[in-house]
Amino acid sequence: MEERRPQAVRFIRRSEGWVAQAQTGWQVDREATKAALQIALVEGRQSVEVVLRLTAPDRSARWAQAQGLTHLATGETTFTDSPEFRVHNIVTGAGRLDQVWLDPGQTFNFNRLIGPISARTGFKPGYVISGGGLATEDGGGICQVSTTAFRAALNAGLPITERHAHSHQVAYYGEPGLDAAVYAPSKNLRFFNDTGGPLLVQTEWDNKAERLQIHLFGRHGGRQVKVGQPQQSRVRPAGEPQFLADPALPSGTVQRIDMPAPGASVSVTREIRDEQGRVRRETFRSSYRPWGGAFAVAPDDARSKK
Repeated sequence: MEERRPQAVRFIRRSEGWVAQAQTGWQVDREATKAALQIALVEGRQSVEVVLRLTAPDRSARWAQAQGLTHLATGETTFTDSPEFRVHNIVTGAGRLDQVWLDPGQTFNFNRLIGPISARTGFKPGYVISGGGLATEDGGGICQVSTTAFRAALNAGLPITERHAHSHQVAYYGEPGLDAAVYAPSKNLRFFNDTGGPLLVQTEWDNKAERLQIHLFGRHGGRQVKVGQPQQSRVRPAGEPQFLADPALPSGTVQRIDMPAPGASVSVTREIRDEQGRVRRETFRSSYRPWGGAFAVAPDDARSKK
């Protein structure tokens, strides 16, 4: 190996907390090393140092320290028992957000950062319910990534400029009211970097633990953030499950594709206290319809919608 690329600062979690690390790049200077080797041979030396040209990363650990960057918040979700296509799409989408930098005043635009979702861009197809029927669509599971990013921004106290709840509660996301649905171009997730300095987005996933985390690093600024527990009202029981025909399934096969969930109106209040002690409160509201869940069945199943 004759070269190593520089790598911008990344925060690593240690027992003592988050530590900034970066990597200096280098490239072997072949001509200078050859000249040094020739001199060593003339002088009878048996070793010579390889001459390297060093390249500092654009954003070094020292730079991050000077900027006052620290861990602001983490968003977390679990994807327990997700099918393989969904795990693949979660990891693919999360990878698109890793090491994303936002300048002061810049908006995080989820759909723009993820880019087109298709098999050509690395996503796999999965079940979607559309028009009362069952189809496959690339990118199933991407809302796990947007939901995790929303929770990170919520916990960091960043202004949320666009967020949409799902039409019904999704079992993967745990407590209701903390999800963020995306579907380009009509639904997006956006938040604003108001920290006064650069903001770093880092993603971390653990397929064994079935957990996704998104970490935000920036200038703390002394703000204190408190996210209240979801408050539910107008709770309605889950409906009857749907059985949707999948032509790819053999006779007698049944696959659960979505869990049932009650309908409810949910509100989550966030309180942000700045370094002057001023308090700002805002409420995020979600309205979920009752949902009986869904099963994929063979076309000859009498329960399926034709």
